[in-house]
Amino acid sequence: MTEIRTPRLLLRLWTDDDLVPLSEIHADPEVMRWIGDGSTLGLDETAEAIERWEEEWDEEGFGLFAVELLGSGELIGAVGLSVLEDLPDARADVQISWLLGRQYWGQGYASEAAHATLEFALQDRGLDRVVAVCRLGDTASENVIRKLDMVRERETTDPRHGHAVEIHGIDLTEYEG
Repeated sequence: MTEIRTPRLLLRLWTDDDLVPLSEIHADPEVMRWIGDGSTLGLDETAEAIERWEEEWDEEGFGLFAVELLGSGELIGAVGLSVLEDLPDARADVQISWLLGRQYWGQGYASEAAHATLEFALQDRGLDRVVAVCRLGDTASENVIRKLDMVRERETTDPRHGHAVEIHGIDLTEYEG
């Protein structure tokens, strides 16, 4: 399954038409504040990101979905899964992450998309465990993580950017419970 419908959203694979709207989201400093080193991304960097996500779909059978509003067909961001390679003690973990345009914040879209993605990971793709990595102070992402019933496991430092992050996790038995 490479398409998921929720009451308000369509999570789908990427198309060429997604490049410009996603690059506009990536160009917003407030959106990018908590991601990586906080730098905005241009059109070429956004194209490279989409290409990496598509490669992960091919290699792993999962990746980041394009998130579209069902009513309008408008791209509002990305949500999905990726193999976590950057943090110590988390080399084999699969991470759930999300990114939405600022005008879509505070409406429950991130939680709705993340719930559907978590179900996809644990039930459709048969993963035993999923983690979320959250920079300290990112209260919006902390709220989504809490709604996913993920448990805080530890605090560590992102070796690439030097930020303190928290690792939260959920396994299949916790999800089904």
